[in-house]
Amino acid sequence: MFKGLGTALITPFKENGDVDYQLFDKILDHQLENNVDALIVMGTTGESPTIHFEERKELTKMAVAKADGNVPVIIGTGTNDTVKVVEMNEMAEEQGADGLLIVTPYYNKTSQAGLVDHYTYIAERTELPIIVYNVPSRTGVNIEAKTFKEMADKADNIVAIKEASGDMSQILEVISLSGDNNTILSGNDDQAMPLMMSGGSGVISVLSNLLPGVMKEICDKILAEEYQAARKTYYKYHRLMQLIFIDVNPIPIKFAMAQIGLANNNLRRPLINLSPENQELLLEEMRRLEII
Repeated sequence: MFKGLGTALITPFKENGDVDYQLFDKILDHQLENNVDALIVMGTTGESPTIHFEERKELTKMAVAKADGNVPVIIGTGTNDTVKVVEMNEMAEEQGADGLLIVTPYYNKTSQAGLVDHYTYIAERTELPIIVYNVPSRTGVNIEAKTFKEMADKADNIVAIKEASGDMSQILEVISLSGDNNTILSGNDDQAMPLMMSGGSGVISVLSNLLPGVMKEICDKILAEEYQAARKTYYKYHRLMQLIFIDVNPIPIKFAMAQIGLANNNLRRPLINLSPENQELLLEEMRRLEII
């Protein structure tokens, strides 16, 4: 799929709640100018549950046009209705997307066997490569390492997993079982370095909305086996990596981006703005790092 840095893009909104397409275009430029390795549109960070179909279509179209074949554009299409996922995949494919990011079913969560059935059913109905997205803190269901291996063995276009379980023991098992044949990506900025140094391929990053150059440097240094240089940068920004999850993602990252004019601070309900206390914690760290 890709190696290195993929940015899980925010979706900017106007004060009235409409998608701010002009600002989204600016965000795309910022990412491409910093040589990110992939653009991920309408993942968790993009507030995908509240993005409507026509908005999804336009955001996909814009990202594909802006990338112009230079980096892969991966579209988040996952939901807890298998048939609906297939429909979203068809839209993404029609708009020229390069890949799909598909989260596990949530609320009406299924068994491990059900996960294999869900993903293989979807994979049979698209030509696009699929990144399976494991984020049990949000979905209530965890993809076990052996389950991912089973589904990837059954479907050639299940090529990668975004591992956001936070469980390094499990992540290492995923790498051990599937790392030779599949792309293993960190779903957490603060685990990108240990995952990549253990045989993973990259990260789908939230922080890179704000600092794509920093995250690109970390990933490139690790892939070049320049580990000391990678560690130096990683630890410099480690606390910021943690603070951008001080509240529900993408609340903190949108606030941070607003401070440097990369975005506004508008969210769609049920998300609300960052509390004053958490704002100050984030601002303090951004000042320390001379971002503002």
